[in-house]
Amino acid sequence: MSSVNIALFGILIVSVLIQFFLAAGFVNRLRRWRTPLIADEYCQEAVVVLCLRGGDPFLPRCIQGLLSQDYPTYKILFMLDHADDPAMPILKNSLAATPSDRYRIEILTSPLESCSLKCSSLVQAVRGLPGSTAILALLDADTIPHSTWLRELATALSPHEVGAATGNRWYLPTTVSQGALVRYVWNAAAIVQMYWYEIAWGGTLALKLDSVRRAQIIERWRLAYGDDTMVRSALSGIGQRVAFVPTLMMLNREDCTLKAFRGWVKRQLLSARLYHPFWLLVVAHGLSSAALVFWIILSALACFVKGDLLWAGVTLLSFFVYHVCLTSMLPWMEGAILDIAKERGEATEWPNRPKFLELLWIAWVTHWVYTWALLTCLFMSRFVWRGIEYQVKGPWSIKMMGYRPYRMEPEAHDKTQHSI
Repeated sequence: MSSVNIALFGILIVSVLIQFFLAAGFVNRLRRWRTPLIADEYCQEAVVVLCLRGGDPFLPRCIQGLLSQDYPTYKILFMLDHADDPAMPILKNSLAATPSDRYRIEILTSPLESCSLKCSSLVQAVRGLPGSTAILALLDADTIPHSTWLRELATALSPHEVGAATGNRWYLPTTVSQGALVRYVWNAAAIVQMYWYEIAWGGTLALKLDSVRRAQIIERWRLAYGDDTMVRSALSGIGQRVAFVPTLMMLNREDCTLKAFRGWVKRQLLSARLYHPFWLLVVAHGLSSAALVFWIILSALACFVKGDLLWAGVTLLSFFVYHVCLTSMLPWMEGAILDIAKERGEATEWPNRPKFLELLWIAWVTHWVYTWALLTCLFMSRFVWRGIEYQVKGPWSIKMMGYRPYRMEPEAHDKTQHSI
């Protein structure tokens, strides 16, 4: 066995151990999720803002969840960028029996060219909030909030040093397609990194409004592409942090095509490239993982050329064991997350649970799709998000290349349920 083989095996072992301990720390946090929720008298006035563009498949359930919150003092603000948006009929139908003083529907009056439509909507929303508002809560249309969702966020915001509280997503699609499984695997790895880096997720995020103003987050949104990744850096400037709330691991049941995933993951990585304080570590991890695979293949090929079939097989077998070890972390993490969801009374069964061998294959596909997306993201200067094209010159140099109301694309009329 050459020194190259020894080094390779050592790197594989170290890599598995590092990723195991990172995942173990995350799972341990999930297992310690029970926290007493604040009483009504400590619940400060909150406004929940939901920015909409397009009629997302789970929007009616999202709205119903918002209307059913166990929180004494909150209002809901629905932000649309156009009065004829496909989300409007869904809103009117879902809110037909709801008193008008519980919510407000607002149209974006003047979309800013210097940021994304979502950030533009948030700027207008926050500037119109009543002075008595203490908590700003955000979510996406694919988030289905349970009854204590807002109270759990408010509880996590209680400590003085906490400026924002967030959860994260776990994909459990009702239709299992290749794209949905690739997103499932990629997201499982991503949320571990987000936990350790204290990165906020805009799908479930609450901020102290005073902290938003002191950290000048509104001014940042005016020039930004994403609304959430920057929050950690902004709050650290005023001595506050982002708190992760284990009970707010939200199950996402949307399907996803592989084509849609490729566009979505590039936007996720672009947000990280522009605003992630540890972006270079993300890049280093992704590229080193790809380099390790190439090293294994070349090492096995070199052994084969030399006629050393034994070590060629051992090298490939060691990589297979490495791959199995990493994939085995998926059901372990999922078990902890689904325990939380079961406590909320949610259904946690896969409609067609993938076999472990299928997950091994999907993890392999995910690795290369992610590597391609990461390399592509490094050079992205333009992207399209829900029908709007943006030009990117830097974190605070975003330009919307013309506005148009949302129109559903022809391929979106199929039976897949996704909103990305």
